This record gives sequence, structure tokens and C-alpha cells, in this order.
Amino acid sequence: MQAAQLPQFFNHIKAQLEQVPNEVRRLFHGRGRCFEGLEQLTCDWLQGQLVVNIFKEVDEEFLAELKQELIELSESELWSVKAGRSILVQHRYAERAPSEVIYGELESRPVVVESRLKFQLDVGRNQNIGLFLDMRLGREWVGRNAEHKNVLNLFSYTCGFSVAAIEGGADKVVNVDMAKGSLAKGRENHKLNGHNLNKVSFMAHDIFKSWGKIKKSGPYDMIIIDPPSFQKGSFALTKDYKKILRRLPDLLTESGEVVACVNSPVVTSDFLIDSMKEEAPELNFIERLDNPPEFQDADSEASLKALLFSR
Repeated sequence: MQAAQLPQFFNHIKAQLEQVPNEVRRLFHGRGRCFEGLEQLTCDWLQGQLVVNIFKEVDEEFLAELKQELIELSESELWSVKAGRSILVQHRYAERAPSEVIYGELESRPVVVESRLKFQLDVGRNQNIGLFLDMRLGREWVGRNAEHKNVLNLFSYTCGFSVAAIEGGADKVVNVDMAKGSLAKGRENHKLNGHNLNKVSFMAHDIFKSWGKIKKSGPYDMIIIDPPSFQKGSFALTKDYKKILRRLPDLLTESGEVVACVNSPVVTSDFLIDSMKEEAPELNFIERLDNPPEFQDADSEASLKALLFSR
């Protein structure tokens, strides 16, 4: 990346910060390749905390200039108006993604708001903060369409879709994920929003070994599939996704819907559409859900794909 392009970065985040609502938001998405020379840089606003992620090693000049201008931002009137508290730089290219606090005192487990819902994040210790911000409009869609439905949330992570579904009036949500720690955070997210946990179940299982248990809680009116692109030893996207799709007819109600997601730059929407035709031909492709405008990408097929199918 080029230090000469940093003024473009700061002009953009200042403009975004001026108009951002009092919610968690991405301010700068260099990875969408719409900002030449800044392709490996992102910046997120966590309601008072600014997190800058660097995805490729940079030279000392770039890093020094970045830090200096971040300090200058912390001294600005805009920062004061927005009640800024801390600035963190995370080196995502390095082993264990080390982070350094440039300004203030980091609150590592803040509670933030997205679309009026509360979520607890984990900042500065892991690669991911506990909420994928590019899925905001997907969670909003689920919230609008979940009333009185039985929902299955596969690869649920910290249960963002589940929180949206229960808030939207779902009768029941079944969350399935191998990571017990992520499900525990999902339980806390539901508690933060005052939800009735009797409507939510958390299954810490390998999906591919648990179809019997999953089917017992069905049939489902809505199924959400949001897997990792790759998880060593447990999930290879193009091979394993089809194994899930072929199970859908046995899990869905007669008018059931599926939100199938993929976030690999090398796997396009056509993969999901064609695979669904092959594995579950009774499900029809309806539409691709929009991504948030702050996640603009030079190639829409390289960004998050969230596709809606219906029986």
C-alpha cells in the first residue's frame, strides 16, 4: 500500500464519521478495491472506538504516517463530537493478528448497537470481533420476515441471525455451530436484548454428523446457511456446501425459505444457484439480498453473496 494515498483514507473516514448513526459501522472498505493503493486497509467504528485493520505488511513510512494522522484525528473537533474514546490498529496479516492501541484505553468487550439490536463484541484479541458487519442487511431481512416462523440457523457463530429472528417475532430458532464459545456469546447476545431463551436452542454439534437431531426440531419455515469459506478439518466450501443443500427438502416446510450465503471472492452466486438446481431442484432462486453500501466492491461477485431461495 502507498503512504501517498493515506489522505484519501482519512478524508473518507472523516466524511463517513460525520454522518454515521450511533451504531456500529464500517467506515472504510479498502478490500472492495475501490480505493487504489489502499486495498488492504479497513476501518470500523464501534461507537466510540475506531478499529483500523491492516491485511498486508506495510513499510515503516506507511505505518508511521497512519499512526500520526490517527493521533491528529483524535485531537479533532469531530472526534470530540462523536465521543471518541480509543483507536486500535490490528495487524491482520501477522500471526495471531496482534493489535496496538494508538490512542485512549481500549474497551475490549463493548456492547454495540446494530439496527436497534445489541451485540457484545470481542475487540483486539481475535481476527473477528464477533459480528460480521457486511451482513447487516441480511440480518435486517431475517428480522422482517421471521414472524411466527421456526428458524434453523446453520453455522450460527455468535447468533446474529438468531437475535434478529427472535426480535422479529420468530416462534423458535435452532442455532447449530461446532464452537461452544461462539454459542455462549450468542446466548449472551439474546440476553442483552431481553429475549425469551425458551424460544432459542443452541446445538454445539458438527452439522454433518447431526442431521437426525437437527431434523427433530423441524420442519423449518426458514433456514439460514452462512458457513466459513474454509475451516481446516471441518468445512471445505465447494465440496461440503452441496452436502447441506441436498438435505434442505427434508428440513423445510412446504413453503419454506432458505437464505444461502457465501463470502469467498472466488466463489460466485452461480455456484449457489447451480448447486441448488442440482441438489434441491424444488427450491427456486428468488433474489440476491443487497450488501450495505459501505461495503462497495469493484466486483460484486467477489463480495458477500446472500441469496434467497423459496420452495
